[in-house]
Amino acid sequence: MLKQKTIAFLGAGSMAEAMISGLIQTEKVPADQIIVTNKCNQDRLNRMKYKYGVRTVSLSDMPYDEVDFFILAMKPKGAEETLAAIKDVIRANQVVISVLAGISTSYMEERLNQGQEVIRVMPNTSSMIQESATAMSAGAHCDNNNTLLVQELLECMGKVYVIDEAQMDIFTGLAGSGPAYFYYLMEQMENIGKGSGMDGETARKIAAQTLYGAAKMIIEKEESPANLREKVTSPNGTTAAGLDALKKYNGGEAISQAVNHAARRSKEISKELDRVLVTS
Repeated sequence: MLKQKTIAFLGAGSMAEAMISGLIQTEKVPADQIIVTNKCNQDRLNRMKYKYGVRTVSLSDMPYDEVDFFILAMKPKGAEETLAAIKDVIRANQVVISVLAGISTSYMEERLNQGQEVIRVMPNTSSMIQESATAMSAGAHCDNNNTLLVQELLECMGKVYVIDEAQMDIFTGLAGSGPAYFYYLMEQMENIGKGSGMDGETARKIAAQTLYGAAKMIIEKEESPANLREKVTSPNGTTAAGLDALKKYNGGEAISQAVNHAARRSKEISKELDRVLVTS
């Protein structure tokens, strides 16, 4: 069913490319049914067309009647202008999907015509390798069948979690910003390895494989992190010594603060956009 749909990306940045790459690699949608536009960067559009075989057009030449899903993939500050441009040229059952931080379903609904189907999405950067943890929340008017089709579309980037929109900020703190926390952890592990005389690239690969293996254990064994941690921690052993140091130096508190601060910033961005909505 999804293969019969036409998808238009309004914006041609890294997130749009990640989604397009996933769609092409998983063969969910033929390249000639993917349309890409942006505001003014023709070179970028040319590269996307050459690399993926997608159709590229200017926004003014968009074949609106053909499109089933419009994906907002520009910078958040450009969302208002884009929504205004498409408001009166799309139908209510053509789904508008935002992959932009802070762009709520109500924000889109207020700027589009009554009854417009909209969905809010939050992927993370692992979408580039089809391993994203992606959240989605449907708006007030979204048809269930379209919601399922959008979920299938998003699965080209990895795992999809349907959540209440009220949980989107904490999801952003956990998963939207989450890869950076793990990169930071691996950066420290790499530096420690180098400081002890190990080759930097070797230390990096060791840290990455260790993190990958731990994540795979949780996914495949379906056990809690707490249970797995207890199983690998022998009394008075090396792991226990390392965990004691994490507790002593408030490693758990640092992680909690990272997630909560990112979630708080996500909420602030949404409020800033809402203030624009009220005053416009």
